[in-house]
Amino acid sequence: MGQKINPIGFRLGVVKGWDSNWYGGKDFAEKLYEDQQIRKYVLARIPKGGIAKVIIERTLKRITLTIHTARPGVVIGKGGAEVDKLKEELKKITNKDIQINIFEIKRPELDAKLVGESIAQQLQARISFRRAMKQAIAASMRVGAEGIKVKLSGRLGGAEMARSEMYKEGRIPLHTLRADIDYAISEALTVYGIIGIKVWIFKGEVYGKRDLSPNQGAANEPKGPRNAGPKRDGGPRRRKRNN
Repeated sequence: MGQKINPIGFRLGVVKGWDSNWYGGKDFAEKLYEDQQIRKYVLARIPKGGIAKVIIERTLKRITLTIHTARPGVVIGKGGAEVDKLKEELKKITNKDIQINIFEIKRPELDAKLVGESIAQQLQARISFRRAMKQAIAASMRVGAEGIKVKLSGRLGGAEMARSEMYKEGRIPLHTLRADIDYAISEALTVYGIIGIKVWIFKGEVYGKRDLSPNQGAANEPKGPRNAGPKRDGGPRRRKRNN
């Protein structure tokens, strides 16, 4: 079961919240389609913004977007110009009042979507796929992830026959519902075809009742890196003698 189901959908209502918060009623399908169009537009409009996810909350006349990004400066623009442009463009698409909030992701190595996108960019720049995978895994473990698994599928290294390769480190308990696992799929558009990238990141187990609003859940990241900088020797320092 754990291997075949989306880890985020499996945990909805337990340790994960929904990315769209609203009541649909009779126009559920229209609102769902509108949400999809908004997300598609935002990602296409700011492709280099390091956007991990867009959370949508609705009231009767207003749509509130919270953009989770690793590069808030790119999304906001000079003096907030980019955000204002985006707001006006989305108003034309939805015919509703739009409010945009920016949430900064301080450790992009712990976000599955951003890890997948960084691997995709490296593959498009023709870097060895094994090197890209191993670097991504090492960076996530250094920052404090308890486990990470990366799977690539497609014509790896330009091979004629497509195959899958997977590397993992630490533990990823897919059956444990209280395990906080972030999961994302990305695609690398290479000259020899599309390479699919799946990333699972285990951030620790959640005990007790968790606030399921997605903006709140983003704040519950592992506390600090495991190896915070180089180790220093506690002993006395010896001076070098000039011969």
